This record gives sequence, structure tokens and C-alpha cells, in this order.
Amino acid sequence: MTGYYDSHNGATADDAGQPQTEHGMTRRQLIRHAGWFGGAVVLTVASGEVISHIADSRDTNAGAAAGAVAAGSGALRFVQVSDSHIGFQGPANMDVAGSFTKAINQVNSLGFRPDFVMHSGDLTHLSTAGQFDQVKQMMAGMKTDRVFTVPGEHDSIGDAGRAYRRTFGMGTLGDGWYSFDTHGVHFIALVNTLSLEKLGHLGNAQIDFVRKDLAGLPSDTPVVVFSHIPLFAMYPKWGWSTDDALKVIALLRRFSSVTCLNGHVHQLFTKTEGNITFHSATTTAYPLPKPGRAPAPTPQVVPARQLGDALGIRSVDYRQGDRELAIKDQRLA
Repeated sequence: MTGYYDSHNGATADDAGQPQTEHGMTRRQLIRHAGWFGGAVVLTVASGEVISHIADSRDTNAGAAAGAVAAGSGALRFVQVSDSHIGFQGPANMDVAGSFTKAINQVNSLGFRPDFVMHSGDLTHLSTAGQFDQVKQMMAGMKTDRVFTVPGEHDSIGDAGRAYRRTFGMGTLGDGWYSFDTHGVHFIALVNTLSLEKLGHLGNAQIDFVRKDLAGLPSDTPVVVFSHIPLFAMYPKWGWSTDDALKVIALLRRFSSVTCLNGHVHQLFTKTEGNITFHSATTTAYPLPKPGRAPAPTPQVVPARQLGDALGIRSVDYRQGDRELAIKDQRLA
């Protein structure tokens, strides 16, 4: 069962366990696109391949190229944003709502209409009802038909994610996980932010969901996994890892192409392990220190004019048959 928020009317989809979009797509149909604040990494799925490139306000050809590919192949395109932290107040960013608005404007100026947008967690800073309502209303301004989300730990403060699920979790399973397919690509959205004593943790129920979800898929199916906290051990001392992720990774090993996209760490980072490539996204809110370069992962204050340098974008190119994704990082400023 897929859960999603319709950015235009707030509706969720659920049709006897097989929800459909207005285009008749079931829960196993949809795909995406990954874009970061200040620009977008456009992942265009076409005929079984994922073709990616930078599309930002200075690159009008990129959006046109993506549109041409999509028009010729029937591809779907999507955008990823992450870590908006609506409600944060501090010198690291005095206006997180303003910077998230810039990210939304960037989505709306890509030169094409994304089929959906995925927010990969920490939508809010303190998980209050007002903050959830604010970010929901802001994302309603995105020129896209669907907005998908996964929760961050900041979206689960004090209530194990119940307020988040009331706003964004309709139609999902368990604590908010789900999956969907489109154009031969399978997507899984995971929740690994509810065990704050462990920080990154999936739990047996969710791992069983993944096992059953993947069981019937051919091994040549491209798989994309979304989570807030990384599924690899980026820096466990700071909670930048998921303690039981290896059980899910083992289930993904038989697939020829797996891409895991996460937020949480507020910086670009890529790691490849065999058939699986992990990509950490940057943020629309404030930078965090690199692993081990500070006593704790606290918001970093940089000169106002340098904030754009701390918030970057990444272009990704993946074509069917390649072993790895080609990465190009670019600073916002």
C-alpha cells in the first residue's frame, strides 16, 4: 500500500490495497527524480534506465534535455528535497522557511513539471502541529501532482511519529513505510528514525515488509530505496547509520542495480558497495560538520554570504548496464 499526499487537494490514495493516481497508476507505479536545494539532480527513468544530470537556474539546457528525453520515452521524473527543519530558530539559518521557499521555487523552475517530489525527512524541527501544517502548505506550492515523504527524527519528537503520520502517513503501512513501482523501477520508502536510543533502526516488522515486498521481483529490476538516516555506517558515533540495515542490504544484494537515497547528514556523500550505491543529500536548512570534525553534529554557523556554499547540489548519471553512478557535485553558490 502506497501513501502519498496530493499537493493539490490533500487527498491520499487507497483503493482496496491498490491505490491509484489520477492517471490510473497503482501502488507499483511511479518514479523519480532527485534534486537538492539550489538546483536539482534530475533522475529521468526511460526504458529501464535512469539518466541523470544537473538542472539548475543557470542550466536551461538541462531541463530542456530532460523534457526531450521524457517526451520521447514516456519517462517519469521526480525531485528529492530534504531536511527543511521548518520551525528551526538559530544563527545557522535565521530563515529556514525562506530557504525552503527558494528550494520550492527551484523545483518550479526546472523547465518541466516533476511527476512527484520526495521529501526525505526532517520536514519539521520540533514536530508540532503548526510546523507540520506549515510545511504541508508550503509543499502544496510545488508544481507537481504528488508529494511523497519519509519522516526524520525531528518529525517524531515526543509521540513516536503519530503527528507526522496524521499529516503525511495516510495509506502507509506500519510506522509509515510503503513501496511503489513505475517504468520497471521499484521504490521503497523506509522509516528508520523512531528508536531514538539507537537513532537509525528499522525493526523486524519493517524488515519483514521489505522481504515480502521484494520476493516477487526479478533480479534485474532497478531498485531505489528512500530513508532519512543512511543505511550504511557513515558515522555511527553520531547516529549516522542504521544498526539493522544489513538485514535489508542482504535482501537487496540479488538485484543488479540498487540506489539508496537519504537525508539526515546535511551534506553530500556517496558510497558504493558492490551493486548498491548510497547517496546522502544536502539540506535546505543549515550545514552540519563533516564526520568527526566537531564534538557533535550541531548546526554550523557560516557567514551569511557563504551559506549557499554549504548547501550544495549533486548531479547523478546512471544508465542501465553500468556498475556505478557517475557523480558530479556542485556548490550552490
